[in-house]
Parts: sequence; C-alpha cells; structure tokens
Amino acid sequence: MKKIWCGILIALLSTNCSDGDLSQEVINFDLVATQSCSNNEVIYKIKEQEALLIQIPSTFFSNEPTLPGNPTIVDISSTNRVVYRFYNGVVTSSMFCETIPPSFPSVSDEWIATAGKIQITTTAIKTTNASTGRTSITGYNHTIVFKNITFAKKNGTQVYETFAFGDYSRTITPLTLGFDETLEQCTASKQIYNYNSGEAITLDNIDSGLIQNQITALNSPRTAILGTTNNKLTYRLFTNGVLTPNYFCTSALPTVPAISQEWIAEAGVANVKGIIEVTTTNVLNSFTHRIVLKKATLVKGGNNFTLGDNFVLGELITTN
Repeated sequence: MKKIWCGILIALLSTNCSDGDLSQEVINFDLVATQSCSNNEVIYKIKEQEALLIQIPSTFFSNEPTLPGNPTIVDISSTNRVVYRFYNGVVTSSMFCETIPPSFPSVSDEWIATAGKIQITTTAIKTTNASTGRTSITGYNHTIVFKNITFAKKNGTQVYETFAFGDYSRTITPLTLGFDETLEQCTASKQIYNYNSGEAITLDNIDSGLIQNQITALNSPRTAILGTTNNKLTYRLFTNGVLTPNYFCTSALPTVPAISQEWIAEAGVANVKGIIEVTTTNVLNSFTHRIVLKKATLVKGGNNFTLGDNFVLGELITTN
C-alpha cells in the first residue's frame, strides 16, 4: 500500500510541473541599460542570450513632460509590439540596428505580447549653470511600464500585472537664446523685442513708468514684475524661414516664419521672482535703458526652464 501511495504522489507532482500554464519564468532586465536604433523605431535591452524589445512610433516619446498621474498610454497590438527573445548565442546591438542582421546568433524561442498597455511617463532632463542659475533642457527621460501584459509562448501564456521596462532617455539641442543686447520698440504698441534669424523674445504691454527719459539713481532701478497680460514676456523659436524686423509691430502675428515653440513667462512675485529692472543712463540727447530680468521662468505646457538670476534682455535707446 505504501508503494501505491508513493506512485500516486509522484504522478500528481509530475502532472503539476508539466502544466505549461502554471510554469513561471522570470524576465529580469532591471540592471540593463536601454538602447535604441537611429534607423528604426525599436528600443531594446539585451543581456547575454536574451533581448526585450519594444517597437512603437517615436511620436509616443514626446518632448513634453506628462502631467502627474497621467502617463501616455499605448495599447499593445500587432503594430505596437513587445517581444521577449532567446538566442542560441550572445546578443549584440547589431542584431537590431543593422540593415541586414547577422545570421548568428539566431532566435531559439520568442514570446510575443498579445495584450496589455505600455505606460510612458516623461520628464525633462535639465542642467543648471552654477554661476548664473540658468537652467537648460538637454533631453527627456521616458519611464516605461507594462500594465497587464500577456506574453504568448510555446507552452501557454504568462501575465504580468505590472512590469517595469525601465528608462529610455533622448537628448535634444538646448535653446540658445542667442541675442545681442540691442532692443527695439514698436512705435504704436510699445512692444519691446530682440531677435536673431531664428529666435525672438518680446515684452508686451510694458508698464509706461518703466521706460522714462530720466536717469535712475545709482543702484535704484525702476522695477515691475512680469505678468500674463501686462509686462508679458514671450520667447519664440521659428522654423522654415528667416526672422526679420517686419515680423514685429503688426496688428496680427505673421504666419511666416512658422513658430515651432512658444514659451511664456509665468507671473512674477514682488521681491521674489519674475522681476523686471530698468536702469537708465544718458549721453547727450539719448537715453539708454538697460533691462534685466531676475529669476524669470518660461513655461510651455507642463514644461519650464529659468533664465537665471540676472538675464540681460538688452538695451533700448530713446531720445527726447
């Protein structure tokens, strides 16, 4: 009898272990860096003889931070693919980025995601100039998490309620704000502006008391704070055309050259941030008004950067 019960027990254990739906294998790329190919829309992680790949349009990796608690959601499908592969040899990036991939190693097993969602949380990567306090956006980091992802494999399916793929970072060219210190002012609107061939910065509805043909006392500039209507500071980056003086001082904003980015300064707080300082000097019949912005922050959607502790907007020359 003892031998019979042992036989039954062994049979039950054997049946349980051979059930493919209950067999769990671990996918672990936690300590592996994300890589990407410049010639296609594949990002991936590789580890010895394994690879975890995502193929989705690059437009899902926006240069705009996602709002808190509101990531970008991508449905896994035959177009938006997630694949886990095993190879019969050590894998390198050439397997995914060359036009004609090498013949070795080859895929020995493959799990294809058939359902689930890809969540992408995007944040800006910033650097700060220690001497000026100015911040620059140098790239964007995309944190990728799979939710309720189902992998189809040879011996059944495997489901993860939450699976963290990891971070995928992309660099960008920071905004230059490469202006000289020569400001211009529109006769009618009194808009103050500075520009180069591809950028412009404007100060609209400026307080009338800031620009006066009177010398300011030493270390006593005229001051005001930036606003969303009065003293409105706007930075624009342009594409498909060269910016000229004809762009400014018009009743309607021209459509050429096209605006690719528009950043508007957040409202200032007296004696704290977003402060305008104007220092006036004179030579003969002309007056030079030097405009400095202190701790100004520019905003676009959920994105922002600071102009630093003291940003010289430029100098405006007026006459009596």
